[in-house]
Amino acid sequence: MKVLGAYFGRHWKLLLLLGGCLGICCAVFYLYGLPLESVAYAFALCLALGLVLFAVGYVQFLRRHRELERLLVQVREKVLPLPPPRGLLEADYQALCQALASERAALALEDRNRLQDMTDYYTLWAHQIKTPIAAMRLLLQEVPRPELEGELLKIEQYVEMVLGYLRLDSVSTDYVFRECDLDALVRQSVRKFARLFILKKISLDFQETGRTVLTDEKWLSFVIEQLLSNAVKYTPEGGRVRVYGDGETLVIADSGIGIRPEDLPRVFEKGFTGFNGREDKKSTGIGLYLCRQVADRLNHGISIASRPGQGTLVRLDLSRELLFLKEK
Repeated sequence: MKVLGAYFGRHWKLLLLLGGCLGICCAVFYLYGLPLESVAYAFALCLALGLVLFAVGYVQFLRRHRELERLLVQVREKVLPLPPPRGLLEADYQALCQALASERAALALEDRNRLQDMTDYYTLWAHQIKTPIAAMRLLLQEVPRPELEGELLKIEQYVEMVLGYLRLDSVSTDYVFRECDLDALVRQSVRKFARLFILKKISLDFQETGRTVLTDEKWLSFVIEQLLSNAVKYTPEGGRVRVYGDGETLVIADSGIGIRPEDLPRVFEKGFTGFNGREDKKSTGIGLYLCRQVADRLNHGISIASRPGQGTLVRLDLSRELLFLKEK
């Protein structure tokens, strides 16, 4: 019905002209006093011819519509396989479409090259910066400075965040799923932030889960480290961080400043910092965004509950039911 209505809408002037011609014929026959049968016969012949022409035109219109629908699937092609034009104006429209497609392909290639150059540069920078970081860590082993060690750990965390951001949508990023000891992953991440826990006098309550999970070890560690980093960052001195299992969920809870209710629905958005970010002036709004993106790619669930002044609780759903459900 939609196509039929479109066909009527395209040819309404022609239909109006045909109706006007029939009306004129009827008026002339009436004025000359011709028999009604003659008028009816002429009207029937014109109507039959009109229906045949209408049917032929509608079939051609429908066939053309279906051809264009098939072409819509190939709209991203550099050269559109358009059907032969029927008339000068249609040829002009097709030439315009082909020119636009070629221009779009050239712009897309330019954007990809520019993005690849930028990605290569920052990837190289992230790897090169690790050399002076390692040298600084060796120097600090000779002359221990706890405060500097804490700041150096933050730099390392930011570098890992940059690498994670660059690798996230890379075609070369591979995900290796296997059985992993969840407690070993958590202990590894906790040891990495031990210096910050000590500097801020934050107590850690880690209750072993005794579970193995089917996941990518490297990327799940990245998520856990980001969540621990946030917990330490937004928990004041003398606070507490708890890590424990709740069924098939890993929970990371802190007694920090919390998140305002109006900010909670947007904490996983890219670049969103909320009230805490405006107060802190150092938040990037990238950490939780990366956590959500990685969790989605690992087919894990992640959610946050928080109250201002009472802390934040993050839940990582590592259940296999969720994993297989998302794969389907």
